Amino acid sequence: MHTFTLPSSRTLSYHLDEEPQDGPVVLLANSLCAPFTVWHRVRDILNQNGFRTLRYDQPGHGKSSVPDDLNATSFISLAKDVRDLLEALNIQHLHAWIGVSMGAATGFYFLTQNPQVVKRFVACDTISCSPVNAGIDDPFGPRVESARRDGSMDNIIQGTLERWLGKSFLERSTEESSHLKRLMLNTSLDGFETCCHALRSESFDLRPLFSQVGASVENVLCIVGEKDANLPETMKTMSEEMEKGFTCTGRPNKVELVVIKDAGHVCFIDGFEQFSQTVVSFLNA
Repeated sequence: MHTFTLPSSRTLSYHLDEEPQDGPVVLLANSLCAPFTVWHRVRDILNQNGFRTLRYDQPGHGKSSVPDDLNATSFISLAKDVRDLLEALNIQHLHAWIGVSMGAATGFYFLTQNPQVVKRFVACDTISCSPVNAGIDDPFGPRVESARRDGSMDNIIQGTLERWLGKSFLERSTEESSHLKRLMLNTSLDGFETCCHALRSESFDLRPLFSQVGASVENVLCIVGEKDANLPETMKTMSEEMEKGFTCTGRPNKVELVVIKDAGHVCFIDGFEQFSQTVVSFLNA
């Protein structure tokens, strides 16, 4: 693990694989409450198939610090953090961006602000806008308040794991569940609050960006867990809107949607086999 000091003076923790040498770089972007180490199995598979990964931690996750103003984090600022990291590492192009949940949302902002930097985009299990923009109840604010009352992330992490993977998976895969919980407890209360601010913000709305994706990347793969609440339908609509954007550029449709059987919100964990096969095939196409 390494740390990089951003122009804002915050620190960002990251890891860039040294092997395989000269392998195309694939960036892996995390969900809320998850440090970059949750990608370890996916990293291993990508390494075996000739790719290097770049993984990083969001504010207050892992070893990344938080801004002085916890209301300063937005998806625009999160995308800029990645832009600054790539410049520091002298990485001009990414073979792919693979993002889950808020890591996918950050990807939309990054690639539309930095066209032609990312060749292939894999967007997994993400909402398309903040609750206020969707006109629904905000689940993030009450969770932040609950964590502050508790004075710890313990209950938030347990509840998150149950929403992500379901109690049956947690009971069936106790060793992996315990490992995940230990990793996720590296999320600070401030980190949780500042990233929830990005998810709650009126500025978070991917829908205007869908039409721009076709001018930014060559191919898009949308992946969603079959059991991830209403996100299969959300991501179906998302993929269709991105297809229209490709059509407007005069390029053929290059957007694919894959549903990971029996998987939840972090489908690279409970749907690892299908997820990894799908992604490796997409990256090699």
